[in-house]
Amino acid sequence: MLLPSSQCSEKNRRHIWSAQVPPMDLATSGAASARESSKAVVVGRRTGITACSLLLLSLLIYACPGPPELFSSTAFPVLQHPFDARKNVERDELGIALEGTSMKNKTLIIAILNKAYIGENGMLDLFLQSLHQGENTEFLINYLLLVAVDELAFNRCKALRLHCYHLVSEGVSFSKEAFYMSGNFIKMMWKRTQFLREVLRRGYSFIFTDMDILWLRNPLTRLNGGEDLQISCDNYNGQPFDATSNLINTGFYFISANSRTIALFDRWYGAMNSSSGMKDQDVLLKMNFDGVFEQLDMKVRYLDTDYFSGFCQKSKDFRKVITVHANCCIGSNAKLIDLRAFLEAWKIHNGTSNASWPKHKSCLLAKNRKLIPV
Repeated sequence: MLLPSSQCSEKNRRHIWSAQVPPMDLATSGAASARESSKAVVVGRRTGITACSLLLLSLLIYACPGPPELFSSTAFPVLQHPFDARKNVERDELGIALEGTSMKNKTLIIAILNKAYIGENGMLDLFLQSLHQGENTEFLINYLLLVAVDELAFNRCKALRLHCYHLVSEGVSFSKEAFYMSGNFIKMMWKRTQFLREVLRRGYSFIFTDMDILWLRNPLTRLNGGEDLQISCDNYNGQPFDATSNLINTGFYFISANSRTIALFDRWYGAMNSSSGMKDQDVLLKMNFDGVFEQLDMKVRYLDTDYFSGFCQKSKDFRKVITVHANCCIGSNAKLIDLRAFLEAWKIHNGTSNASWPKHKSCLLAKNRKLIPV
């Protein structure tokens, strides 16, 4: 049963995201009060403190900011590239949605939702089911923003009392299932890129996830480096920083908001008009191979498919697998059938080292029949 975000444990949220400061006990408090008068006398006599002493003290405080646990989160990585976002956060509907969903360091999870995904036992239900049943994943629903591209999807999101935002696209309807690589499909992908660029411009870092992904474990345990971009792969070559042969997939990635990543999205979205017939992922892959990441001085990590798995290249270890993406599969119905089988296999065999996944027969059948709605 889906818990409304408003009913999720506030205690857990404070425990996960807030620095814990122990309360002063009564004895300490009383002793402190007893010393106040004597402190006042001493302070009054110390009028000879020099400006140099104060300056030295300030420098010491700056150089030694204190224990790291007061400034970091155990659940979400602290941004390694601090970004001076707009000081006056825009208070439009998007600004309100981002602020209401994100954690204190302006980080959240984003997924796109349309009418094709909201049916009973559909992709949305399976996506949420995996979050409820995964290991240490249910609390992440608190920080998930569903971006609905049509009114029906937006109403369904609100009925579930999730964090929702209605992305309106004038003159284009994304409410129906888009056929893979059709004109409408490509427009939808570029609209997504444009929207995510705006999120970065507002100073928010995020995990973007497609909805045809099972979340079996908390991915934040692995997304803890200092990279600008950490992105999933259809095929991973074993080298996490090798841009030459890791085939990226934009269905799952974590990106930090900073000037480099905004410049990347500017160039990425700017390439739309000169990339006729190409979807956004293909354009980013070409930019990667052309050395654009390096030109922008970005640090990029390519995610190991043993942890961030998919139908293209499956994890070999049930103990490691964090997400499973229905990539290399065509058709939402086929994806649903095979993802459900994978979820059941994981629940049965979780904890074993040798992963034996079911064959994704429905995806292969759909491909052979050329049934290509996604």
